[in-house]
Amino acid sequence: MITKMKKLTFLIYYKEYEAFLKRMQELGVLHVQTAQEGVVEPTSELEAKLRRTEHVKEWINRLEAMPVPDNPLADNRGVADILSHLDRMEETRHKAEAELQRLRKDEAALLPWGDFDPARVEGLSDIGYAMGFFVCPERSFNEEWAALYYATEVTREKGKVYFVTLTPVGEEVVLDAERLRLPCVSLMDLRKQIREKEEGIAAIEHEMGRLAQGYVARLRGYEDELRTSIAFDRVVLGTEQVADNRLMVLQGWIPEDKEAEVKSFLSTQEVYYEIRAARREDNAPIKLKNNAFVRMYEVLTKMYGMPDYAEFDPTPLVAPFFTLFFAFCMGDAGYGLVLIALGFFLKHKLSSSLKGIMNLVITLGAATTVFGAVLGTFFGVSLFDVDVPGWMKQFMIVGKIGDTSYDKQMLLALIIGVVHICIAMTVKAIGATVRYGFKESLSDWGWLLLVVGFICTGGLSFMKVISENVSNTAFLVIGGVAAIGIYLLNNLHRNVFANIGAGLWDTYNMATGLMGDVLSYIRLYALGLAGGMLGGVFNQLAFMVRDGAGDALYGVPGWLGCGLILAFGHTLNIAMSCLSAFVHPLRLTFVEYFKNSGYDGKGEAYEPFSIVKNK
Repeated sequence: MITKMKKLTFLIYYKEYEAFLKRMQELGVLHVQTAQEGVVEPTSELEAKLRRTEHVKEWINRLEAMPVPDNPLADNRGVADILSHLDRMEETRHKAEAELQRLRKDEAALLPWGDFDPARVEGLSDIGYAMGFFVCPERSFNEEWAALYYATEVTREKGKVYFVTLTPVGEEVVLDAERLRLPCVSLMDLRKQIREKEEGIAAIEHEMGRLAQGYVARLRGYEDELRTSIAFDRVVLGTEQVADNRLMVLQGWIPEDKEAEVKSFLSTQEVYYEIRAARREDNAPIKLKNNAFVRMYEVLTKMYGMPDYAEFDPTPLVAPFFTLFFAFCMGDAGYGLVLIALGFFLKHKLSSSLKGIMNLVITLGAATTVFGAVLGTFFGVSLFDVDVPGWMKQFMIVGKIGDTSYDKQMLLALIIGVVHICIAMTVKAIGATVRYGFKESLSDWGWLLLVVGFICTGGLSFMKVISENVSNTAFLVIGGVAAIGIYLLNNLHRNVFANIGAGLWDTYNMATGLMGDVLSYIRLYALGLAGGMLGGVFNQLAFMVRDGAGDALYGVPGWLGCGLILAFGHTLNIAMSCLSAFVHPLRLTFVEYFKNSGYDGKGEAYEPFSIVKNK
């Protein structure tokens, strides 16, 4: 559900404004409206703080990614000295890496020629000769060059010939080949320089790693200070000034349950304020308030967008259906047990901020275990075909529908889809009534009556609960009443002919859209079936290897191969199934449900103006 909000408006004397604002920031409950508009140009000081914050964040991420050494280094530098020290080390490392890249380029140039002493080559000039280094394609190499220039082949690589010439000093060498300028250093000395540079870079990285543990905590504190200061500056810049800039006007929002606390605080301040309940048209910031189960799924709602203040929180309906969809797509009780075990294991390994995600993984795993048992699959094995108690098989939804070729699980997916869309249409009609009034939502109620009424009547007639004559009469009555809302009263502010035209257009969209929406839910059945079949294939392959190995070496190689295939195959299948079981239910929620429920998701999240603290 959406927490009720109260709007506050303050008038503060400009000399007392910043002191009052700091106290409000310490209170940490006011969502400042002016600070969120983003229409004020930031000052150079604010821009400098933003750049500094990004710089600090980059170093935090860099240091956190470094392995923790056995001998961390204690360092009591201040934050400014820490940043300067890190920047100097980074600059040194960059220079060393640039030099290392140059040395490796020189090494690549020397490799075809092997290790030789450049000083001895230069010494040839003392006896009147000069040595040249050339390369050319193999097809261009001319054996006559040996007689003309004492050309001597050194090596051949990748279709090229590397050779040297020996000519009197001053004699021009004219060849169809590229003359090379080699580094004036031997290959052995060059490799020594490369090792020294590599060791220097490694030493810098090692020192950073030893300093990381102590540096990160202080940098995080500094980042908090910067972000708190930035938030303060933005509020100051976004504050309206009146009465010749002598009065500051500040507006914001607080949760209704914080009103008493805020009033108690304001009673001690020299400030004039007004407080009133938020109206639907105010589009107040959104703070979700749900129970522990639903709260795990708020992350999905936030991925799409927060509801408007006038909308309903979709999370209480997203939670059970997403759980059901995920379990259907996974469709294997054994995989559900793996998710439960993985969730409990990672819950004690990950940070506190990720524990909520692990609770969601455990919940989805439990749902998958139950639903997978209903679908009759356990690690790719069909439970209905093995020796399990008969009472368990009674709860399994497997096989075909009677003598038809239609699968029960496919029908179940379609039924779930119909129910999901009907609930979405109900939410849309109720929401439109609450926001705009019953008269403005007659079209939504008409469509809801038509779809749900026809489904219920058709179902009762199919199950022989009502006779054919009763069902025909019910269809006519429901259709007639629904048509009034759809075609005649869909907009009371237009003439009847415009309403009929709009109703016909809505009919076309509903007829084509609803059918496609319902059929989209077949993906639940298809993904569950595919995962179960793939798991069964890995089982067959594993035991084929086991049987093929026979009893050689007491059957150890066969069982080892069987175990490896089972472990690898089911791990791969679980990973792919989890990805599909997350993406496709999310798609059914964001597209089919939100579209038919009229959910916009354009609300602004409640973000109180407070002291920033890293979690």
